[in-house]
Amino acid sequence: MSVGSLPTGQGASWKRCPGSCTGFHPHSWRKTCGCCQCPREEHSLPADLEEDSRIGQLLSDSRYSGLTARVKGTEGARVYKRNRMIITNPITSGKDPTFLTVTYEWAPPGLNQKLAMQYMELIPKKMRPVAGTEGAIYRRIQLLRQLPPHDQNPDLCRGLSERDRPGMQEFVKRYKEGALGVAEVALPHTIKQQTEKNGGETKATNGAEKETPGKMNYFCEFCQKPMTNDAPAIYADRAGFEKQWHPACFVCCQCREPLVNLIYFWKNSHLWCGRHYCESEKPRCAGCDEVIFSEDYHQVDGTFWHSNHFSCVGCDQTLNGKPYVLQKSQLMCEHCGKAKTAH
Repeated sequence: MSVGSLPTGQGASWKRCPGSCTGFHPHSWRKTCGCCQCPREEHSLPADLEEDSRIGQLLSDSRYSGLTARVKGTEGARVYKRNRMIITNPITSGKDPTFLTVTYEWAPPGLNQKLAMQYMELIPKKMRPVAGTEGAIYRRIQLLRQLPPHDQNPDLCRGLSERDRPGMQEFVKRYKEGALGVAEVALPHTIKQQTEKNGGETKATNGAEKETPGKMNYFCEFCQKPMTNDAPAIYADRAGFEKQWHPACFVCCQCREPLVNLIYFWKNSHLWCGRHYCESEKPRCAGCDEVIFSEDYHQVDGTFWHSNHFSCVGCDQTLNGKPYVLQKSQLMCEHCGKAKTAH
């Protein structure tokens, strides 16, 4: 097994959207294609370096900055030290041995080969990040959906005014300090509750310590079923290391999707993905997909809109003070609504 930083390279590129467009045509402020209204991930995925740089920015200036590395030749820019795992198994066929190599595009750090493979086997097969499979694509799509780049970087926001920019910066600073987390993997009976003099923190030991005395029964926080002592469990330091989850049970409390790369947000004794954590704190514009920091916005049937984004998804005309149709969180003028219904 080889574990180390994943080298940079080109992102996956394909077309999944049902539209007739030939590629992704960015809208001026929506996060969707201006031709087919599908999101970017239905057309292409970012290159490895872009993805790792984005996560590096998220984890920088937090207690998890140790999972990042400084980018040479830059001031302050950091990149996520993503681990990959390469498994090579010999296959004997007659007198000519061959080798089967499987590459996982991401793996929990700090684990030996046996424990890392046990962890992967406890993940649904369709979600295992094996290079070249749907599982690898799923992981990368979920990174974009669970951790939207515009939820952390004001420079990527099109609905944010300069007046509201400090408010967003303070919002990001607060969630990095009080909610953002990166979980660890260890065996249930090898967790060590270590109280440190510099703040009373606890640490997981990735199976390196002896069993904690006095605790023999372990249960998953999500499904409440017993944990197996010889199978890996997930621990989240913000939740306290007395809590643990099965690998398949470490999910967002809202969307129930597995938390990609073990990145979570902790609030009200629940696990959240970044998207739904932000939405629990602030409204999100259904037009541009950005968190709203202005007091000037519209609310319609449980959806929220920047006032200047309250417009038709078909022709982009403003709908302030005009009749409109709301279908599946999409605003349309009467003309476009009728045309879509007829089509």
